[in-house]
Amino acid sequence: MAGDVAREALRARVRAMPWTVRLQLRALDAGVDATQRRDGTINRFLFSLLVDRQAPANPALPDALGVRSVDVTVDASTGVRARIYFSSAPTAAGTEPSPTPRPVIVYFHGGGFTYFSAATRPYDALCRTICRETGAVVVSVSYRLAPEHRFPAAYDDGEAALRYLATTGLPAEVPVRADLTRFFLAGDSAGANIAHHVAQRWTAAATPPPIRLAGLLLLAAYFGGVDRTESELALEGVAPIVNLRRSDFWWKAFLPDGADRNHPAAHVTGEAGPELELPEAFPPAMVVVGGLDPLQDYGRQYAAMLRRKGKEVRVVEFPDAVHAFYFFPVLPDTGKLVAEIKAFVESTGPEPIA
Repeated sequence: MAGDVAREALRARVRAMPWTVRLQLRALDAGVDATQRRDGTINRFLFSLLVDRQAPANPALPDALGVRSVDVTVDASTGVRARIYFSSAPTAAGTEPSPTPRPVIVYFHGGGFTYFSAATRPYDALCRTICRETGAVVVSVSYRLAPEHRFPAAYDDGEAALRYLATTGLPAEVPVRADLTRFFLAGDSAGANIAHHVAQRWTAAATPPPIRLAGLLLLAAYFGGVDRTESELALEGVAPIVNLRRSDFWWKAFLPDGADRNHPAAHVTGEAGPELELPEAFPPAMVVVGGLDPLQDYGRQYAAMLRRKGKEVRVVEFPDAVHAFYFFPVLPDTGKLVAEIKAFVESTGPEPIA
């Protein structure tokens, strides 16, 4: 009886979201379920029709936020591309933007390693907002998707994006300078998982790379394990997007054949085995947790692991936030999240970004 009361209270909190948001979340749930085949593959054509609306880049003219974007090829051999966002708005005095080098946020989208791209409309909108509010250059990576490209393809592509920026720099169409000492890796859901693993690889390099990672921004991080967490069980059948069946599908699509959810790509916090050591240069992290997200316990476990390793970590909790709440600008928590990201980026430099 007590369990039923608690579950109904959770449902009531989900129902408290605006009906327009709940309708869009149901449509996303339906689109995911309709395109996951029994053989473990995905009907990408149907998903593009039902769910994945794409936004074009706008290299010539800024949008209403004063942000422009260009698409670039990161690695021609793998087909990995990225979309680069930069603010071209004039300063308050009407002059051109400051030549001061900008921080760079390399963003990895979510989607269970299997869906979406940098051009997906909610991600395009989110990256534009982050760019405008932080003053940073945002590089959103379209990494290769599973199950066509399993582990470690997404991690390889994340590293490739950093190598591209380290060797090629920003393209000529982006008239700003990058601060090589203030790079951030960011991502949501599976993208947060990618950001962690790329940070671990990059900072473990025997020779110090030319790009310094100043911070890690993990939103609703997608980690896992064979043993279900309390939040996974409590929110099963209640929360949108993430449930046990879908999550198991995504892990099976991404992990090597025969691997379970205790594989080091999924389970990084040591409960199921020894924890990997983090390099000394592993950056400070901001971990964002939603109180209505089944993945919330993994986020807290991850933050606790960082503290055990002596790493700086800040946990930002949104008690009434569902998974992917940042898709919806109408939700107040989305604006609060962007403000937290801005504060975290600015905390790495002597002065706020203009």
